[in-house]
Amino acid sequence: MEKFEIIKEKIDLLGDKLSNLPSKPGIYQFKDKNGKVIYVGKSKNLRNRVRSYFQTGKPQDAKTNAMIRHIFDFEIIIVDSEIEAFLLEDNLIKSLKPKYNIMLRDDKSYPYVRVTNEEFPRIFPTRKLIKDGSKYFGPFTDVRSIKQLIRSIRTIFQLRSCDLKLTENAISRGKFKVCLDYHIHKCQGPCEGHISRNDYINNVQSAIHVLSGKTREIEKILEDEMYLLSEKMEFEKAAVVRNKLQALRDFSSRQKVVFTDFIDRDIFGFAKNDSYACSIVLKVREGKLLGKRHYIIKNAELYSEDEIIAKTIEKWYLETDFIPAELLVPCEFDQLEYITDWLGKRRGKTLSIQIPKIGEKKKIIDMANANANFILNEYLLALSKREQNVVRSVLSLQRDLQLNKPPIRMECFDNSHLQGTNLVSSLVVFENAKPKKSDYRKFIINTVAGNDDFASMREVIERRYSRLIKENQKLPDLIIIDGGRGQLSAAVEVLTKLNLLDKIPVIGLAKRLEEIFLPGKKDSILLPKSSSSLKLLQQIRDEAHRFAISFHRQLREKNMLHTQLTEIPFIGKTTAVKLLKIFGSVEKISVASFDELTKHINKRQAESIINYFEKSR
Repeated sequence: MEKFEIIKEKIDLLGDKLSNLPSKPGIYQFKDKNGKVIYVGKSKNLRNRVRSYFQTGKPQDAKTNAMIRHIFDFEIIIVDSEIEAFLLEDNLIKSLKPKYNIMLRDDKSYPYVRVTNEEFPRIFPTRKLIKDGSKYFGPFTDVRSIKQLIRSIRTIFQLRSCDLKLTENAISRGKFKVCLDYHIHKCQGPCEGHISRNDYINNVQSAIHVLSGKTREIEKILEDEMYLLSEKMEFEKAAVVRNKLQALRDFSSRQKVVFTDFIDRDIFGFAKNDSYACSIVLKVREGKLLGKRHYIIKNAELYSEDEIIAKTIEKWYLETDFIPAELLVPCEFDQLEYITDWLGKRRGKTLSIQIPKIGEKKKIIDMANANANFILNEYLLALSKREQNVVRSVLSLQRDLQLNKPPIRMECFDNSHLQGTNLVSSLVVFENAKPKKSDYRKFIINTVAGNDDFASMREVIERRYSRLIKENQKLPDLIIIDGGRGQLSAAVEVLTKLNLLDKIPVIGLAKRLEEIFLPGKKDSILLPKSSSSLKLLQQIRDEAHRFAISFHRQLREKNMLHTQLTEIPFIGKTTAVKLLKIFGSVEKISVASFDELTKHINKRQAESIINYFEKSR
């Protein structure tokens, strides 16, 4: 069908809705014939933007033409400002994952530096963002550099590394004692009041400036303070400040200088190779390169360079608070004015977005593009190796289950309980037929009363995959449920609700006959006992069972600790934990002799334990 006829058909279908669109900022969602959202967009003027898709004289790219064919309805959400539109669009794309939107994703989860919201703040790396008033800096792509940064900041400003709940009231009551860090001059001892809260906060503020790349200002403050103390003949204090200043200058000198005008900039780069692309942002603060962040784009042939750069800018400034004075980008893009207005309002000042064609700034853009190209080639090489190195049992499983791609990453769930109590679930992860123990997870069932295996499975599946969706994390290639049709149906119910059933294959593995159940299939699959596919599934299932049982045992031991050992006179929690570490279990403690016990505790405690267990027998 010709483009003109397609657009005429859509206008006939959507004519009334198109004519009643408001000229206000907001979000629009295009839907297919099944009511599924296939594209989410934003605009300052919804009326002009949405109607522009259905103009016969306007040239459109292949992706947009294909999308228009599938539009059968649309919805709008009016917002008060561009900032709200950016945030809402980002949230909707994350949750709905529309087919025609660009999906920027990292190939790993990067850490941030957190400055806690406490009376005496702490500074440490983290991958979890907690909305409690804490400040976050990053993300940082190089874990080694972030550790070095934290060490440098703690050394220069002597900030605490402990996790004590320091308050001025608790310190005045002498509740805490200084640790080794104080004696080796790595901390100024706020826990005993050796530094006032105001002075400590000033040190934290200086550290925040360094985290933001603002070292010149702090160097000037320390230099002035050093000279002032020298004039007052306070040479010991001046020497301490001098050491801080030297350490800060040493740290600053290790950062690569790319500009000499000390302006804060973000530089964006881009590289493309067939169906994959990589976009990158280089962070330059006071002329020094502080770090970089990159994104990988799949199905890149559907999108132009300017679309990807625009989306990268949006993504980057939705997840970072600092907006520099200048952005350097490799190409022009449609929403340049819109993004400039949005960032200017967030920054509180005007900013400049430049597309350099010659000179030093063009060389920096070329450097960003070269970095993006290097990262993309590394990613494609790793992808190629991964595909080449798929073990035979994984390929056999793909064949036997008729999967679209090899199930390289598999996640298996198992439930465990003791007569309806201490309900727990385990999740084990296998990548390329090998356990990836760092990704194992334990779940304590919270919403289920009694022994309801199906309800437990529903809870744990929802908790796991709603979180992966929320955090935009990698989804598995196959989900394995330890159980038969009932457990599988419980999992399918939740995956359907989360719109994941079409994206992730899921199977149930019943232990009695080693039957494999598939959603919506009446007959089960029985693989030969010698099959490498079946042996791999059994290995994963048995590992999930082992992990669940071990977690269950830990909980039982913990409950026994609180219900038995700590009820014994003269036995506190510390002693109970000590004995469990030595003897291994409550049962072994109960049969230990007086001499065995008195090797580790006093006579009164030993007599109390022996009397307690003799009475219970």
